[in-house]
Amino acid sequence: MARILHPDLPHFIAFGEALTDLIRTGPDSWRSACGGSPWNVAVAMSTLGQLSAFGGAVSRDVFGAEIWRVSQEANLDMRFIQQLARPPLLAIVHELDPPRYFFIGQDSADLHFRPEGLPMGWTRSLRWAHFGSLGLLREPLAGRLRALAEGLKAEGRLISYDPNFRAPMDASYDDTLEQMCRLADVIKVSDEGLRGLFRLPDHRSGLAQIAAWNPGAWLLLTRGDAGATLYHGVEECSARPPRVDVVDTMGAGDAALAGLLDSLMRNAAAPVEQHLRWSLAAGAAACTATGFVPPLPKQVAALAGDVEVVAL
Repeated sequence: MARILHPDLPHFIAFGEALTDLIRTGPDSWRSACGGSPWNVAVAMSTLGQLSAFGGAVSRDVFGAEIWRVSQEANLDMRFIQQLARPPLLAIVHELDPPRYFFIGQDSADLHFRPEGLPMGWTRSLRWAHFGSLGLLREPLAGRLRALAEGLKAEGRLISYDPNFRAPMDASYDDTLEQMCRLADVIKVSDEGLRGLFRLPDHRSGLAQIAAWNPGAWLLLTRGDAGATLYHGVEECSARPPRVDVVDTMGAGDAALAGLLDSLMRNAAAPVEQHLRWSLAAGAAACTATGFVPPLPKQVAALAGDVEVVAL
């Protein structure tokens, strides 16, 4: 009997890692939070109203169970999360200002994600696939995800990419960086991340290189509370985020990327300024609560008009 292709398969999938942040809150106290940049983006897209999934693997222990529970609450498509009898991936955040952290994840569950285990026919409904962060750094997962991105691009699916710079991304990551930048339809980078990725003091050199690799991509450059610039071909728009009472900036960059992708999925032909407004409003909304709390559409709509477009 032929297997049924479900009509509700997701239009957006973020591939990579989901992890648990263990955050030090005092000399002898810690709190845990579900995280991982790709997982954050998937959750934000679902909250903004897209049929969304996280494509990755989590452990079967207490950490993986919590990620599973929160993913269900966020209305992610649970058919794309694989639970495996492997150790969890942990981010130990031992200082907050400035953030200092390290990862524990030897042979962890995320590394054993298998795309061939996804639902039959899932690529037919897919419009956008997102990649980035540790998933493209740690083997054997990185090789599988690079191959998956290439295959989806060849099928005509749209690709977004956020390298989300981490210290292990040294010269050995250069080929992956170039490959993914050339594949992607949307690339999100920060000024700080560019300095790390290209090992140069001026972020503009790295920005120019990415633009040379892929001049047709949407390129979002974020600069923290200084704002962001969105480039598309010869078009360019810079803006500052709306003023909000900042409680926590965790996941703000992921929310900003989700805001841009959500705007493009709804109306790709809209002006560059409109896409940037939605992006910065989503990022600002995510800063108004403790931990990563994805922005609601009504929050983003309320803040978008307060985004200040500027000339840089």
